[in-house]
Amino acid sequence: MDIPLHADVWCTDGSCGKSNSVIINPITEEVTHFVVKEKDFPYDDRLVPVSNIAETSSDKIKLNCDWNVFINLPKFIKDEFIIPDSSGYEDIPQTMLLPYALVLSTMTIEHENIPPNELAVHRGSQVNATDGQVGKVDEFVVEPKNGHITHMILSEGHLWGKKEISIPVSKIDHIDRDNVYLKINKSEIESLPTYPISRPGRK
Repeated sequence: MDIPLHADVWCTDGSCGKSNSVIINPITEEVTHFVVKEKDFPYDDRLVPVSNIAETSSDKIKLNCDWNVFINLPKFIKDEFIIPDSSGYEDIPQTMLLPYALVLSTMTIEHENIPPNELAVHRGSQVNATDGQVGKVDEFVVEPKNGHITHMILSEGHLWGKKEISIPVSKIDHIDRDNVYLKINKSEIESLPTYPISRPGRK
């Protein structure tokens, strides 16, 4: 099962949005959730468990739930509203109202709603070999029986032209917010064997 990024996502009763991230448990190497940006305003990002995936292809993910279930899934970006203490207000945006009462503006801080001990990997995250940048994340290949990631696919425009580069997850050293770091160098990546990838519907 592939979990394509920037793919159309469909509920059982119609289109609901596009995928833009996957959530990985770095200990078990399992994809636990993926993120879907709603198709309509306010275009919220929804955190969708992989158990809600019915089937996937190269450019489409079908869910096993309807729109009403989807729209009630947790938001990926949580807004945290903070009303600052009045001390140190000089550096805080403020509004003066007659008769000169000081109103401190409420600040909003956005956080990605990632389950504990898991990481979000976005399409387009930079992939780095031990000797430099090699490309960007396109998608992950997942073993359907257990949800474990088997390979990471580099997007077009990497160092090896049109060759499809499938990197086994065992070659990933660690991941942070915007980067994937590999245990191998560019020469070792070039010599990786080609793995068959099943993408129904892709010609």
